[in-house]
Amino acid sequence: MNKTTNLMIGAIAAATLSTSTFAQTTITVSTWAGPNHGINTMVWPTWKAWIEEATDGRVTVDVVHDLGPPASQMEMVADGIADATWVFHGYNAGRFLATQLPEFPTFEDFSSENASAAYWHTHQEHLAQADEHRGVDVVAAGVHGPGWIFSSEQYQTLADLENERIRVGGGVMGDLSNALNLTGVALPPTGVYEAGSQGVIDGAMLVPEGLRSFRVAEVFPYTLTVDGGFYRGSFTIVVNPSIWDEMSAEDRAAVEEVSGERLSRLFGYMMDVSDERGVEFAEEQGHTFTALGDEDLETLRGISNDLVDTWSENVSERGVDAQAALDYFHQQLEEAATQESVASLVPQS
Repeated sequence: MNKTTNLMIGAIAAATLSTSTFAQTTITVSTWAGPNHGINTMVWPTWKAWIEEATDGRVTVDVVHDLGPPASQMEMVADGIADATWVFHGYNAGRFLATQLPEFPTFEDFSSENASAAYWHTHQEHLAQADEHRGVDVVAAGVHGPGWIFSSEQYQTLADLENERIRVGGGVMGDLSNALNLTGVALPPTGVYEAGSQGVIDGAMLVPEGLRSFRVAEVFPYTLTVDGGFYRGSFTIVVNPSIWDEMSAEDRAAVEEVSGERLSRLFGYMMDVSDERGVEFAEEQGHTFTALGDEDLETLRGISNDLVDTWSENVSERGVDAQAALDYFHQQLEEAATQESVASLVPQS
């Protein structure tokens, strides 16, 4: 063999040895939404790309579907069945209370991206004291878009809603439905199309995303809206603390750098994009959107204030200064609106 060939073989061997000396850490993520949901098409792939870039490929992400139902996700991560997941707090009745803070009506339009950034900082500053995520580490927080009411008949007032069979979830959504004298029907979003098409429910509390992704616009041609939503929904992305032991301190710092506010913003941005697509799809179907009138808005404000007061009393028992947390959240909303969107950091496919 000539000198050039020897040099090439040596270079290849050195590269192979160099690569093999760095054991790659894989963060196994459990996901419970359908494969076409934005969490799977945008959030996890982008987080993976960020992590690999930040750690020079020493840490990566592997997403696994259908390891368990939504309500079991946090326990699965705490038990080590998966390393990470996303948690919708409304599916865990009784466990989460502090996390309801971003779910109350605000009567203001703001992006889910900014709400998620504000929520992340509020959680770290105030809500983590409630210790509601025992056994796992919170690495991001998220807020979904404005919750509206989709229906088979047009609703224009709160009185129109009384005794109507409306799909509801957990958290503030459930409390609000009781205050509005609805006949709440507990269903996952994936069950709304079938229940609506069969006449089991008259409508559904859901986010605009569902108009398209859950085919809600096909069975419910009307939507009753409120600026900022009748409610929002809170999420966290959590990891098993033992995953940090599998990487160097440098790599842990790198992973945390691309998590936190940045990952929270990514989650909210994904929700914003999904909601926009949902509204566009519904409009193409001839959907009718009706805004709640001023008099009913004042009634809804009163209901919301009562819900917040009850929440404040209850959450104080978990060590949270409710008023301080609420004030901080709204301050952070204003601050988040001055920051650059995460959109430019999302890889384009």
